[in-house]
Amino acid sequence: MPMYQDGEMDAGVKALEARQDEIMRKLYELKAAVEGLAKTVTTPDADLDLTVSSSLSSQSFSPTTVKGATDLDAVLGQDLGALRDIVINANPGKPPLSLLVLHSLLCQRYRVLSTVHVHSSVTEVPPQLLSCLGPRHADSYARQMFQLGFTLIWKDVRKLQMKFSVRNMCPVEGEANVARFLFKLLAPYPSDPAAATLVDSWVDVAFFQLAEGSTKERSVVLRSLNSALGQRPWLAGPEFSLADITCYCCVHQSAMAAAAPANVQRWITSCENLGHFSAVKLLLR
Repeated sequence: MPMYQDGEMDAGVKALEARQDEIMRKLYELKAAVEGLAKTVTTPDADLDLTVSSSLSSQSFSPTTVKGATDLDAVLGQDLGALRDIVINANPGKPPLSLLVLHSLLCQRYRVLSTVHVHSSVTEVPPQLLSCLGPRHADSYARQMFQLGFTLIWKDVRKLQMKFSVRNMCPVEGEANVARFLFKLLAPYPSDPAAATLVDSWVDVAFFQLAEGSTKERSVVLRSLNSALGQRPWLAGPEFSLADITCYCCVHQSAMAAAAPANVQRWITSCENLGHFSAVKLLLR
C-alpha cells in the first residue's frame, strides 16, 4: 500500500469533505424547492408555476416606522417552529404596490424567505417584477432558518388572492384586505375605534376612489388628502400607518402624484424618506 505524506492526505480529506458539503447543500436546496412547490400547488390558483427568485432580509426593525409590536404566534397561531407560508396570486398587469412596501417592512421585523413565481397562465413578465422582492439569498435552501415565507405568484387572475394556511383558511381577496392582514403582522390596529375606523376609511378611499375612481373622484380625494395632511404629519394621526402606505401607492398608481398639492407633496417626500418605498419607485420608473 503506498504511503502518503501528511499534507497530501489532509488535502484529499479536505477535498472529500468539501464535496460532501456541496452535495448536502444541493440536497437541502432540492428539499426546499419540493416543499415550496407543495405549498403552492395545493394553494388554489397557484399551480404549475416556475420559481425565478428568492431572497432574505433580516435587518433590524426600525421602531420609528410602525409603532407597536405584534407577536407572530398571536396573529397566525402557534406552529411549533415551522415556516409560515403566505402565498399571494397577483396579476402582473396591476402590480400590488402596497404589498411590496409591506414586504419590505416584514423583512425588517422577521426573517423572511421571499420567492417569486411565474404561473403558466402568464406568457411574459417584466424583469423588474421578477426581482421585486430582492435578489436570491445564499441560504434560501435552509427553510428552517426563516420565520415567514412570502411567495408572490404572477398569474392571470382578476382579483388579487392570498392564502396563508393551505388547509384551514379560505383565500383572502383584494389588495386592500390582504394589505390589512399583512399590516397586522407588523403592528396591531389602533385600540381606539375612531382611530381604527379612520385608518380603514383611508384604505378604502385609496383602492376604491384613487385606484378605480374617475378623474373627478381622484381630484376630490387629493383635496381631502391635502386638507388632512395640513393638520397632521400622517393621514391617521401622528404615526405612520397602513393608511399612508395604501394612499401613497394609489396616488402614484393613478398618476396623480405630479399634480398633487403642497401638503400631499410634502407627505410623499416623508414617506419616501422612510426607505420602504424603493421597490415601488423602481416599478414606477
